[in-house]
Amino acid sequence: MLGRTDRRLRLVLLLGAFVTIASAIGVRLAYWQVVRAGDLQAMARAQLERTTTEPARRGDIYDRTGTVLLATTGYRDLLAAHPKEIPAEKRGPMVAQLAAILGLDDAGRARLEAALAGGEAYAVLARQLTEEQSRLVRERLADGRLSMLTLEPKPLRDYPSQGGAPGTTLASHLLGFVNSGGDGQYGVEQRYQGLLAGRPRVVTAQRDIGGRAIADSARVVDPGSPGADVRLTIDASLQLQVEKELYAAWVADRSVNASAVVLDPASGEVLAWATVPAYDANRFGTGGPGRFLDPLVSEVYEPGSVMKMFVAAAGYESGRVRPDTIVNDTGSLRIGRFRVDDADKKAKGRMRFDDGIAYSRNVVAAKAAMALGPDLDTSAAMLYEMWSKLGIGQRTGVDVSGEVAGIAVDPAVKRWAAIDLANRSFGQAVAVTPLQLASAFSTMVNGGYRVRPHVVADADGRPVERGAAEREQVLDTALSAELRRLMVHVVTEVPWYAEGTLIPRYSVGGKTGTAQIWDPKRGDWVPNTFNFSFVGFVGRTVDAPRAVIAVRIAHAKPRIVRQGDFQLQITSYQLFRRLALDTIEALDIQPGPKATPDRPGPAPAAPSSAPPEPPPGASGTPAPSPSPGP
Repeated sequence: MLGRTDRRLRLVLLLGAFVTIASAIGVRLAYWQVVRAGDLQAMARAQLERTTTEPARRGDIYDRTGTVLLATTGYRDLLAAHPKEIPAEKRGPMVAQLAAILGLDDAGRARLEAALAGGEAYAVLARQLTEEQSRLVRERLADGRLSMLTLEPKPLRDYPSQGGAPGTTLASHLLGFVNSGGDGQYGVEQRYQGLLAGRPRVVTAQRDIGGRAIADSARVVDPGSPGADVRLTIDASLQLQVEKELYAAWVADRSVNASAVVLDPASGEVLAWATVPAYDANRFGTGGPGRFLDPLVSEVYEPGSVMKMFVAAAGYESGRVRPDTIVNDTGSLRIGRFRVDDADKKAKGRMRFDDGIAYSRNVVAAKAAMALGPDLDTSAAMLYEMWSKLGIGQRTGVDVSGEVAGIAVDPAVKRWAAIDLANRSFGQAVAVTPLQLASAFSTMVNGGYRVRPHVVADADGRPVERGAAEREQVLDTALSAELRRLMVHVVTEVPWYAEGTLIPRYSVGGKTGTAQIWDPKRGDWVPNTFNFSFVGFVGRTVDAPRAVIAVRIAHAKPRIVRQGDFQLQITSYQLFRRLALDTIEALDIQPGPKATPDRPGPAPAAPSSAPPEPPPGASGTPAPSPSPGP
């Protein structure tokens, strides 16, 4: 007889095993369904939901009147498809229709066929459709001739105002542009990216297998905020005229580029800002990136004789040089083993200092610079101090991107030799931007106030970007008046300057600069190629300058008649006069009383003594020949 097999102990053990296993499974399920429930839900949502960032509408940019639109945002449709859901037999007819709508050539048609045959869940077919192309696609989607396509509106930056040169938009260098990612590049667009761009809207929505949003599943994570509109200080009508004048000079003089900036010397407002050649900001993708760099703030150059005004400012401030100080212009000046030459290398003999500045005599400027102090080091320190007061070697702080500081060697850091002081007195071995010159001359003529240039203003006309040093007096008011009179003397004393710059019933003053261009690769001067500059002011009277205008005609090849006699089709001072006339009209500057030009400064009973000759045997690193001067 067989024994029994259903023993109680075995049943208990088996039941215990089942209970243990069930408990473990229950605990594990509880762990996943309770403890990890939030994580699992998030993982599920991540598989089903997609977060999209919708850029805010970018703010518009206007000129100073608030009526001329310089930059705005429009919308163009992006055409996308869902190739995975398109049956193979429908691809051929779809390609034929889209190729006709989009105007594709054979290569474009081949790319379209490849995109539709790729089997992707989502593919972009065209990024910026015209209004007509969008209309045709919508019609065919509505009547069923096309399917599995979507039109997605995308923001597009638009610059509607035509520039003063063919194929350009107005103020392109000043404004910059916005790239396909919505980021401002160069100029105002980059500097004010945060203000103009606003904050994007962030939305999540569940998607079906084709990647399309499921109705009523959208959830706003961040509502975002639109970009702010910006009003510039420039006058659009003046800007257009400045660009036209620069284009004419650029063509006539066959220069590499021509630039100009017009400042209100009292407020620092930029009234016009241009460089030719410019570009079409609506088509920034064509051409190389070098054309986007703005020579007004992003490129430095040796300016030549405009820097003689800084010697005058330092000399007048110290009292060691006066307008009537007699200087012996010897035509050439030996400094150790170096030589400084006037443009024509001809001696004019004993002459007043203000006449030496008017006729732009390098020897006069060099001797005056040597006379600033009792010794070379003191003279160098005094000239550099004046540079620093007026912003040479420093950023102006203008509210555009890409500004550089220039190159100005501090004699306290690297000692100047005598030839360094001589060269720097007339604008060689120092590198500046045109905006630095305009800012410095504004300080010279506005009563001695260093005012930060700005291109964006609020409703009250004040700079949007505030700083501690927006307006600081660095020169005495009387010194500023002397410098204004010296600038007037420059353009009234010299016949060709008078003919090229003076405007009846208006006060005009300024200083020219002509500088050779050093080629570091060749280790020599670029032959017969020069930078031509003029910086000056215009106003109703000499005591009320309304605008400072700095112009630069870069890398021009003049016709050289003889030593020191260079002829351009349009000279820097003639270009200044044209821009001054445009400024008078744009700002509605009323004519002043009929004025009789007079020499600046009081005439003493007897001429003061001439500055001493530089110390013999001045040594230093051999320097290139100085600027030929105007």
